[in-house]
Amino acid sequence: MSAATQAVGKVERLLTVQDLLHREARLLDDRRFDEWVDMFTEDATYSLPIVVSDDPREPSLIRDTKAGMEERVFRLTKTLAHAQNPPSRTQHDVTNIEVRDTADGLLEVLCNQTVHELRNGDVFHVGLAKPRTFAARCRYLIAPGEPWRIREKTCLLIDREYPIYNLTFIF
Repeated sequence: MSAATQAVGKVERLLTVQDLLHREARLLDDRRFDEWVDMFTEDATYSLPIVVSDDPREPSLIRDTKAGMEERVFRLTKTLAHAQNPPSRTQHDVTNIEVRDTADGLLEVLCNQTVHELRNGDVFHVGLAKPRTFAARCRYLIAPGEPWRIREKTCLLIDREYPIYNLTFIF
């Protein structure tokens, strides 16, 4: 395989990953949460850890399996979720996408994500009444195939050691 052919393959792979991440962001912003959950494999995990560690005993803001993600979506869409009443309006921005091969055939994807949140409220609602911005360094494991699916999503918030009030939207 020529160097040019390899380069074209890498660009195509990067564009496919970029499309996947941009689709995920659009689904979250459009509150199409059931379709978002469908982007994940059955053994998927989704986490917002507080410390960098593979130890599941370490505290996390979120540490969900796919069943936990489905439960989170159910609570947001089918119950009276007071913390999301009225619902947040969000804009997920994805940048600095890097794609690496792993030994087990998955793709490791590193990127930065910024989520802008706006929710109605007043000065008595902690964290409401003004736009908020959250930034994270994210790591995905992507299972290529038809269709490509997310096996793992980990977002390390850059301000995770500070109080984060009412983080009830999906990052």
